[in-house]
Amino acid sequence: MRLDRFLSNLPHASRKQARHWLANKQVMVDAEVVSDPLYQVSAFSQIQLDGRSLQARQPRYFMLNKPRGYLSATVDAEHPTALQLLNEPERELLHIGGRLDRNSSGLLLITDDGHWSRVLTQPDKRIAKVYLVETEDPIHVDTAQRFATGIYFDFEGITTKPVQLEQLDSHRVRLWLYEGRYHQIKRMFGRFRNKVVALHRERMGDIALDPTLAPGEYRPLTRSEIDSVMAARNNS
Repeated sequence: MRLDRFLSNLPHASRKQARHWLANKQVMVDAEVVSDPLYQVSAFSQIQLDGRSLQARQPRYFMLNKPRGYLSATVDAEHPTALQLLNEPERELLHIGGRLDRNSSGLLLITDDGHWSRVLTQPDKRIAKVYLVETEDPIHVDTAQRFATGIYFDFEGITTKPVQLEQLDSHRVRLWLYEGRYHQIKRMFGRFRNKVVALHRERMGDIALDPTLAPGEYRPLTRSEIDSVMAARNNS
């Protein structure tokens, strides 16, 4: 709906009054001042007039069991995307908090609450991301120690934060990661010339992938799952 039409539908308002409010920069949509009467708003827009809420946008939160072969994106010209698996209105307003590579699988958290997703992904909040990793070759005996002390990445000029590793067998480990740099896990194993052949995210903080979700299925988060992220912010 056009913003001026939304405003003119308010009790005791008119199209002329709506345009007056807009011209005087009295209207905010999703925390931004908007003066364009043609600006499109939806049921999910947060609209304020002189600081008074006219419509409170209710944020949405989902978990998706991402299959391999899907990009962590809204749209892509070449590959199917994780967002395309969601049958939700105004899907383009949603975004992913903590992406996975196209050939990785597992837990994706999807929302339109930007503050919540920033807390989820900021390394200083110490929210662990837990992965199952399978490698092409046997895992080197020094891997756990090197991961715990950090590995230097020349390109960025940084040393990774400590990563906890639990060895499951000769080719499989479970990792606890506290940051999410580009292809980080694959690059870390690359220092041992060992290729990652499967990467599956099981958990982010207190939110575990629902075992009842088949690959490609999703569900809304529970209230306790949503609140667990903000609790991590308060405890950091």
